[in-house]
Amino acid sequence: MLAQNIIFGLLAVTMGVAALRMVTTRNVIHAALCLVIVLAGVAAMYVLLAAEFLAVVQVLVYIGAIVVLFLFGIMLTRAKVGGETDVDNDQRWIGLLVCSFLLAILGVTLWQAFGEESLNLTNSVAAGASGTNTQLVADSIFSQYLVPFELASVLLLAALVGAVVVARRD
Repeated sequence: MLAQNIIFGLLAVTMGVAALRMVTTRNVIHAALCLVIVLAGVAAMYVLLAAEFLAVVQVLVYIGAIVVLFLFGIMLTRAKVGGETDVDNDQRWIGLLVCSFLLAILGVTLWQAFGEESLNLTNSVAAGASGTNTQLVADSIFSQYLVPFELASVLLLAALVGAVVVARRD
């Protein structure tokens, strides 16, 4: 259990640094690559929670598709890649204050809701359901949540077509 806690701490620090770098960098490509680090950390967290299916889906869908779509859109729209000084403003301190306030509220809410409870990883996803966690997740995606799953794919396709249309206006 100690090794899991150490790995969790390292992942959390790495994800936090990458997330801060993602929102503070002025280079769009660097921001997208920092997003890859954050999403890979989420996949590693899923592995720590014994949710291997979600970890693989995280890598395939988010890192493999969403980030590639972001990079594809950046390249197609010919966005300025270097550091831009005119996109910055003087509201960083207000943003930091609001972010700290929301983090404190979230922390207090989570502590009041769960307190000293520990995570039980031996139960299946659905209480009383038979099958592995992967089988239960796949059954729910392709039966109960089929329409939202397909809507997400149509939304991604629309974003890709929109990027091509914007790039072809020249």
